[in-house]
Amino acid sequence: MGNTVTVPHRDLDAILADGKIRAVTNINQTSYFLYKGEPMGFHFELLKKFADHLDVELEIVTSNDIDEALEYLRKGQVDIVAIGLSISADRKEMMSFTEPLMQSSQVLVQRKPGGWSRMTADELEGSLVRNQLDLSGKTIYVQKGSSYAQSLYGMERESGMDIGVVEVPFDAEELARQVARGEIEYTVCDDYMANIICSLYPELDLSTPVSFPLNIAWSVRKDGTSALMTELNSWITGFKTTRDYARLEKKYFSGRHPANIVSSEYFATNTMGKVSPYDDIIRQYSDSLGWDWRLVAAIIYQESRFNPSVTSPRGAYGLMQVMPETGKHFGFDVKRSVENNIHAGISYLSMLDKLFSQWVPDPDERVKFILASYNAGHGHVIDAIKLAEKNGLDPGKWDGNVALFLERKSDPAFYGDPVVRNGRLKQGVAVNAYVADIMERYEHYRNIR
Repeated sequence: MGNTVTVPHRDLDAILADGKIRAVTNINQTSYFLYKGEPMGFHFELLKKFADHLDVELEIVTSNDIDEALEYLRKGQVDIVAIGLSISADRKEMMSFTEPLMQSSQVLVQRKPGGWSRMTADELEGSLVRNQLDLSGKTIYVQKGSSYAQSLYGMERESGMDIGVVEVPFDAEELARQVARGEIEYTVCDDYMANIICSLYPELDLSTPVSFPLNIAWSVRKDGTSALMTELNSWITGFKTTRDYARLEKKYFSGRHPANIVSSEYFATNTMGKVSPYDDIIRQYSDSLGWDWRLVAAIIYQESRFNPSVTSPRGAYGLMQVMPETGKHFGFDVKRSVENNIHAGISYLSMLDKLFSQWVPDPDERVKFILASYNAGHGHVIDAIKLAEKNGLDPGKWDGNVALFLERKSDPAFYGDPVVRNGRLKQGVAVNAYVADIMERYEHYRNIR
């Protein structure tokens, strides 16, 4: 999303009319990430639940730069900042905060000394910074624009200490990794992150508080969003009392599960991690199609959840759920290898791409026609194109045009039309949902990988 475009500020009525709510969040091991091809994260799941509550779609914008995220909000490019900001007097001048999602204290991230595992508890305690006054003369790296910096500056003013605060364009999780690698000596993070960080890096200590408890919340613009704020606060207040909320807190902040996710090679943030075990093969054959490999990965997730041996009731097989007869048509035994299965599936997609190029010149729009055909067969999609054209709609547009008539092919008034050659399609709604699900997942893959 560009930084120069300003759009009108929207309140709840405009969001509901648009059918979409836009939120910015950050990509890290607590907010938003991929795990085994599935978008996850504490703030992401909360946003999804709020969007479902409103019965609207969720559009995610990502930024790990706090100032950039707030600029998106100021310019009206997003409706919510969902990056778990701590509420402060300075920030309340710039934005309106929701009811708190949780409370957190900020803690010092420091490396234990060499041989720490053989030290007594007293020896270990004596080697670590436990008194905040001992931070005088130390250099602490924190994320630029974060509340961590403000807390340290406040500590300096109140105590007269001289702390070397260095603001850098890395979030707390990356800075904790740098402490663990010995690249920097100290950073600061929120205590709710301690379980994950300590599980990943047992050589780190996160037991020294550097702030009093702070409220963590989402934010919206100060002006013109009163109805959205009212709805958010009402929903947050109610949702925090539910088992679902308790489950999310446990899922992302306690026990072994969060650390197991983050330590997996299928945990992905930016270029870290993998979407699937088959990323390299998907990349290789997607190039021959001219598609972004992440779009093909989204199709494979939808078809098989990356299970290479799954078989459908109709006999479609493998990652891309290719019928053996279709594979043979393209010269591949789809049961012989994962590579054959992917190659056959992409060959079929390539055939569909050439077929629909005569009706849909826009390649980005054509993707949706191809996906629907992959699921329901190209004959039904061609019928829907002809019905749209006959009824005065653009046959080269999917949403609200051809997709509409694909659904109407369950109605005899439409599947009985002379332009229809392939009869009734009962599952048109499900086919449209299939297309929408893949395109949504592709957007997540583009955000993170």
